[in-house]
Amino acid sequence: AVGYDDAGRILGAEVTMICNAGFSADLSPPVMTRAICHFDNAYWLPHVSMHGYCARTNTQSNTAFRGFGGPQGAIAIECILDSIARRLGKDALDVRRANYYGVGERNVTPYRQTVEDNILEPLTERLQATSRYRERRAAIAAFNAGSPVLKRGIAFTPVKFGISFNVNHFNQAGALVHVYTDGSVLVNHGGTEMGQGVNTKVAQVVAHELGIALSSVRCTATDTQKVANTSATAASTGADLNGKAAQDAARKIRARLDAFADQQFGGRRDVPFAELVQAAYTARVQLWSDGFYATPGLSWDRATMTGKPFFYFAYGAAVSEVIVDTLTGEHKLLAADLLHDVGTSLNPAIDVGQVEGAYIQGYGWLTMEELVWHPKSGALLTHAPSTYKIPTANDVPSVHFRTELFDAPNPADTIHRSKAVGEPPLLLPFSALLAIRAAVSAVGGHRVDPP
Repeated sequence: AVGYDDAGRILGAEVTMICNAGFSADLSPPVMTRAICHFDNAYWLPHVSMHGYCARTNTQSNTAFRGFGGPQGAIAIECILDSIARRLGKDALDVRRANYYGVGERNVTPYRQTVEDNILEPLTERLQATSRYRERRAAIAAFNAGSPVLKRGIAFTPVKFGISFNVNHFNQAGALVHVYTDGSVLVNHGGTEMGQGVNTKVAQVVAHELGIALSSVRCTATDTQKVANTSATAASTGADLNGKAAQDAARKIRARLDAFADQQFGGRRDVPFAELVQAAYTARVQLWSDGFYATPGLSWDRATMTGKPFFYFAYGAAVSEVIVDTLTGEHKLLAADLLHDVGTSLNPAIDVGQVEGAYIQGYGWLTMEELVWHPKSGALLTHAPSTYKIPTANDVPSVHFRTELFDAPNPADTIHRSKAVGEPPLLLPFSALLAIRAAVSAVGGHRVDPP
């Protein structure tokens, strides 16, 4: 239930979320907690009541997916605002902006954390201009007026995603850095490389700290015999936590080498790194170190569901355009314009890949992927590619797929002022789902809200 005024501003909201946990709890409780903490997404809710329940069912146990409840919570408010805009006859983007977090009392979340790093307005203004959202929306309206069967739709959706584990003690990491006498460096940290590029980013951090080429640094596989008590590589914290820990270790080594160089070479800075290391080894200077990092300033009261669970927020926005055949229900994703906030990017190539991959993965989750269970046994029937449809290269936007990074330093003291990029962009394809909704509503002149 939602109350709103004539401008579309939400005055109060009550929401009940129920998740299919399967036959055991697994990670469903923390996923539900995160879903509740992301129901607000980019919007200030002056009065809100949220309830979350994990339902025990006869299916297999369900566990976390990319976003860990964030996408499931945020999609609800996006659909609500989309419906409000349609009922008021307004552009949904205008209604969204009317509800954005602002300043003063409008920057406090339902769980009582203050949003101190809000860049929603400049990010929105930039994407609105670069995507030509207003002009395209007018052109789509003209197209739909003359096309009784094929209808187009366009939608703009923002993202605000909190970064950190909701469980405070998970927000820590360790690392080991070893420098060999030939100048090569070996790094071991607590993050798991799964194709997202955390090893590359951590190696870059160490190379930068020691002032050497990236080719001289190698990361070994995660091993709790080397770095113990590791936190899960989840919650988009892999580079944040392990990058800081590796930086701490590398700084200790560099401090020793700097002190040795001042003594041995009289402060000369043109000594090759390998020569400096060999001399330091001969002088019995320690050439390895451990590093540790714990995210500061976090708090969370599980009883009241209040505190500061997130170190910072990552932001983003997307504009998606689709065409729908209203006779068959078939749709095609025509275009996507993505603008995502990664702070000062550690590696733009990796980050752009993560944003684009998350968009396509989330688009599949929202529009074509469907789990089907046997109605009596609860057995999963969509168990293979032959029965479960995922997006392919043919589902990538056919007109254009443009991705840009909103490159502004993170106000929080993160590794090189970067921001996490693993989970937040999975929310960008909300715009694709709502563009389909807009195309369907065009059949009734946008007077009827699609289910």
